[in-house]
Formats: sequence, structure tokens, C-alpha cells
Amino acid sequence: MPASTNIAPRAGYPAQLLAVSWHALAQLVRTPSHSRRAEAARKLARHSLWLSVAGAALVIALMLAFDQTEIQLMPARGTPGLWPIRILTDFGKDEYVLSVLGVALVALAVAAAGFHGTRRALLLGLGTRLQFLFLSVALSVFVTEILKYLIGRGRPFVGGKADPFNFIPFEGTGAYASLPSGHAVTAFALAFAVSALWPRLRVFMFTYAIVILLTRLVLLAHHPSDVVAGALVGMVGTMAVRYWFAARRLGFAIRADGTIVPIAGPVSGRLKRVARGASAP
Repeated sequence: MPASTNIAPRAGYPAQLLAVSWHALAQLVRTPSHSRRAEAARKLARHSLWLSVAGAALVIALMLAFDQTEIQLMPARGTPGLWPIRILTDFGKDEYVLSVLGVALVALAVAAAGFHGTRRALLLGLGTRLQFLFLSVALSVFVTEILKYLIGRGRPFVGGKADPFNFIPFEGTGAYASLPSGHAVTAFALAFAVSALWPRLRVFMFTYAIVILLTRLVLLAHHPSDVVAGALVGMVGTMAVRYWFAARRLGFAIRADGTIVPIAGPVSGRLKRVARGASAP
């Protein structure tokens, strides 16, 4: 979201909300302006290529040497004692993650429209970062759905046996939507995005992502190569969105060597002071 809007402070609340919403969308499609975006684009291309090649090699190796063995070691699908794992795995479900982020964005826009000056700038600075999180997950999930349809890999034991090479491209059903893992994509996209904005949360977020990845294996929803491919798609998708934001000077800066770094955002203490000021008589 933008740090400010051009609408007059005395305009009515509906006009303020419309202005906030319009600028939040307009900033995402404006012409890139960062002078170092070419360096960042080259770095993105190099890193994406390296990750894709290394990830593809690992996925193929797992298919050939480990997938079948691993899924035969897991507990039977539907085992009653796995109910905590079934609850835990939903924290990586794309519908839930995107819904929470989407509701947070709407709530922030509604709140920001009622403020002006520094208070609005603080909220909208946080809004820009929420946009980044939402779009990182959304783009990665969109690409995943296309890949699932094109690849058509059967989930573990679909067809009655542990066959890691059970492919029916363009089949389009859930039974043949194993590669890549959607939960792994969502968890790793979210983990990478949060870590890109707030590096101190890196260990916590990637622990969360790995836990989600493991739940998909234990529940026999995916092969090991599926979740590795999902992690790869989530990270590369987030890298692309991060570049998009940095090129438009939204939430990120670009160093001389093309490295993208987060711009310091509102601190929690300042936000708390704003909230107290807003509620004071």
C-alpha cells in the first residue's frame, strides 16, 4: 500500500477508503523506477537458474532412489493416531493462509482510511508488506496449479501400489495432483517472504515450513520429491515477487551489487503509541 494519498484530509470516509484502495493497487503496476533494477534482475536470474537446476536434480534423484522406500515406511493412510498431524498440516493450506492475509489487508485498508499523516503512513507501510506476503503466496500457488495439471503425478498408492512413476498428464483430479506439493509451496513461499522482510524470524519461519513439509509425508499426501519441488517453487516465486516490489521501491531497496534488502518498516512500539493515541479521548 502507498505511504500517502493525494486526497484531501477533509474528504469523507468512503472517498478516503477508495483512495487508499486505489493507490494500493496502482503502486503495484506503476513503472519500475529503481536505478539498480537491472543488476537485481540479473542476480534474480542467476539465483533462480541455480535453484531450479539444483532442485530439479534433487527431485529426479529422490524419484529414482528414495520416494518408493520412504512412502512404504509411513503409517497407513487414515491411521487414527495421526489426527494431530492432520490439524497441523492445515497451517500450510493455501486457502487458509491467503484468506488470513487477505482479511488482514482489507482490515488494514479500512483502518488506514480513518487516519491521516503519520498514523496512516505507518499503517500503509505495514500494508505494503502484507501485499508482498499475499502476492508471494498467491503467485506461487497459481504456478503450482498449472504445474499440477501439466505433470499429473499420482499421489502415493494411487492405483493400489507405491509407484513413484505414476503419471497421467492433464488428468486434472486431486488424485493426480501430487507434484509439486501445494502445502510445501505455500509454507516455503510464506517462510521466504516473511524472512525477506524480517530476517530475525528466519529460523522460526523455516522451521514452520519444514514441519508442514513433514506432515505431508507422514499423511501419505505426497512423495519426498513432491515436497522438495514445492519448496523450490515457493522460494523462486517469492524471489520474483520480491524483485517486482524492489524495482518499484516498495518495501525493499537494491544495493549496488543487485542484492535486495528490506527497508526498515514501522516498529511495534511506534504502532502501539499510534493505537493508544487513536483511542484516547
